[in-house]
Amino acid sequence: MAVIHRTTLKPTKLELLASWLPTRPWYEGGPGEPELTKAGGFRLDDPEGEVGIEFMVATDASGAVPTAYLVPLSYRGAPLDGAEHALVGTMEHGVLGKRWAYDGCHDPVLTAQLLALVAGRVQAQAQSISDTPDREVARSYTGGGLPVAFVPTATDDQDGTELPLPDGTTLRLHRVLRPATPDAPPVPPEGATGHVAGAWDVPDGSRARALFVTLHPGPRS
Repeated sequence: MAVIHRTTLKPTKLELLASWLPTRPWYEGGPGEPELTKAGGFRLDDPEGEVGIEFMVATDASGAVPTAYLVPLSYRGAPLDGAEHALVGTMEHGVLGKRWAYDGCHDPVLTAQLLALVAGRVQAQAQSISDTPDREVARSYTGGGLPVAFVPTATDDQDGTELPLPDGTTLRLHRVLRPATPDAPPVPPEGATGHVAGAWDVPDGSRARALFVTLHPGPRS
């Protein structure tokens, strides 16, 4: 299980994201700086204990209405070869030293563990508490065996990020989160063979839930 360190980060994760988010095609904010808060999310464990894996929900209040974004991040103690295009930024960790933060959709450790979560082989962990499962994260899978590991080739569009898998299926990350109605859980779209759903805090003090990830039997575009 990953250990959550109570320490300082310079710059903070949100400070890194404030510069990075407006460069994404799925970002819906205006021309001004994002006004970000960390609203929720979960973690996954790297079996080797080397890479930090976080699925953060960051809420941006700079627009007419607050918008929640799903931001998978991987944290490494050295640069990831060939992933310069996916670097969100570097920061100094008060315990671990210099850390390289990547858009996790391009990190093979994060994507392998995400597939393991969809398949039910691993459990989501609480974002800020060590050794504690996150019971709000739901998942399902109705297909055959999923790849254990692969080299991700992620593509961003106006709605999210797509990851084609070696078996011909497509993993879709819903970057702009659309909350489900309060009396109904998030439901995967027709034809989807798997999903991950999670929760986060909204500005009025309530909790919202939405699909984070869906798995589809073929290309989505």
